[in-house]
Amino acid sequence: MFADIVIVGGGASGIAAAISAKEELPSAKVVIAEKNDRIGKKILATGNGRCNLGNRKIAAERYHGSVKDIVGTIKKAPSPDEFFSSLGILCVSDEQGRMYPRSESAATVLSAMRIKLASLDVQEMCGFEVSSYVKKGKDWELVSADGQKLSCRRIIFASGGYAAPQYGTDGSVLRMLRDSGYKTEKICPAVAPLRTSPDAVKGLKGVRVKGKVTAAAEGKKVIASEYGEIQFTENSVSGICVFNMARYMQQYEGKLTLCLDIAPDMTESEFEDYIKNIRKQRSGLELNELLTGAFCKNLAVYLVKNTLQRPMNESIASVTDSEIAKLAGAVKCLKFHITGCSPWKNVQVTAGGIHGSCVDDRMESTKEKGIYFCGELLDADGDCGGFNLEWAWASGYTAGRNCAISLKGELR
Repeated sequence: MFADIVIVGGGASGIAAAISAKEELPSAKVVIAEKNDRIGKKILATGNGRCNLGNRKIAAERYHGSVKDIVGTIKKAPSPDEFFSSLGILCVSDEQGRMYPRSESAATVLSAMRIKLASLDVQEMCGFEVSSYVKKGKDWELVSADGQKLSCRRIIFASGGYAAPQYGTDGSVLRMLRDSGYKTEKICPAVAPLRTSPDAVKGLKGVRVKGKVTAAAEGKKVIASEYGEIQFTENSVSGICVFNMARYMQQYEGKLTLCLDIAPDMTESEFEDYIKNIRKQRSGLELNELLTGAFCKNLAVYLVKNTLQRPMNESIASVTDSEIAKLAGAVKCLKFHITGCSPWKNVQVTAGGIHGSCVDDRMESTKEKGIYFCGELLDADGDCGGFNLEWAWASGYTAGRNCAISLKGELR
């Protein structure tokens, strides 16, 4: 088969690239080569099935990686409102600026995108897992893992990174490109729960608490802080504010500590005074009731038990001022040494990828003319909250449009 443009990967950025390429150059034959049995599988899982389309509060500090001017690329592309309005999708947003389809259903978003692809006559070639590509005269030839061949004038690589391999993004194309000589930045999970010792969080599974999370390297250097809901599992710390710390494992693996301030609205001194007052009010009760007026029972018991190292059936009246000071300190900085990220199947985004020096502002390769990149394949990742999907749509749109423009002279 021969196509003018082949897009490797039928995820968010790949579909956006196909739409923009075909709209820019309707006469071009555009094919999406997808390894799965259907396109858009990962889209269905975004935003817990609601599809977090983007964020109205785009800012440079929300993005990371070596790709230059990520925000500039986003702002030059149609906004999610504009893009999805053209597909018949209405968008709404919450107080954090996170954008969702009015339907609150990722399935309706994918359906609208497939309707658009069909109306543009974009071909979906599923079950085509790219294993290699080679230059053949002026054209390119893609070869699948099972020996199928697909020739084309241009290639747009939109195959994602390593995150959520259950949806087909297992990093195989990224490895192929690295073997072809492309520089890549260190690969690391981003937007993911962070693992700690099971003993460190024993008794906290299922607990949710609002607070401030601060990431520090080697227990000293403060890297970043963020407020939000903190969640615990049997071996990890989770929640959006924690997810956004995961990318720092790329640089500080084995040296990262999280400090959780679970009473950010109070000073340490104010919390000490609170506990002293509770000591008076509940003097006849056992230690397991010392902090239940401030936190849920599991967290309250965890704090007292792990900080004071005393039996929980002892009297609250026996708590000393120095022990109260220790408790207040733990509430304001509950520390967890991070041992790693969750497995790739629980990771939402990949940090690292094709280095920014390998792509220009049109998303074209600086190494091979006629090759374009977009989405998570590139070393560009955003914080949790719609920032990554916004990059996917924008970089896909940019790659698709510029790829089509480059073909206009050839197809006349």
